[in-house]
Amino acid sequence: MRIVGGVWRGRQIKAPRGSAVRPTLDRVREAWMSIVQLALPGARVLDLFAGSGALGIEALSRGASSADFVDADSRSLAVVRSNLELLGATDQSSLIRADAVDFAGRLPADSYDVVFADPPYVSNACVRIAEIWLRSPFSGLLGIEHSRSQVMPEGGDTRRYGDSGVTFYR
Repeated sequence: MRIVGGVWRGRQIKAPRGSAVRPTLDRVREAWMSIVQLALPGARVLDLFAGSGALGIEALSRGASSADFVDADSRSLAVVRSNLELLGATDQSSLIRADAVDFAGRLPADSYDVVFADPPYVSNACVRIAEIWLRSPFSGLLGIEHSRSQVMPEGGDTRRYGDSGVTFYR
């Protein structure tokens, strides 16, 4: 897996082993980042369901000032830590072991500038994260990856890429 843009463009990062993590495809990540690129310089970023940390790392590569990575799996967080160490980005980031939906539900309004969420497609977490944000917007911009067929709550702008969809709430 590689970083697709910014100062670390082309650098390789690791993804957690096994089928529990489905890394966002390069072309989807590239499209996602091009949509949010103007919001990234200096942004406080949150990567929910972090997995490899690729989305938060892409944001740091493109000028975000900080990124917090949330995942319930300690093995995923170990991979994120390894990727951040490889890139020299540990000072700009923090790792949080928690259920991402519960974590989002406790966030006060405007906690972050940009939030990425890439939950497992088989869960209903994408809808739950959107509903939490719609009740109390914890960021200026929320992007959620989901299966193409998933119906998301009203108020978002959905883009489709192959089997994936990404819905943006502002």
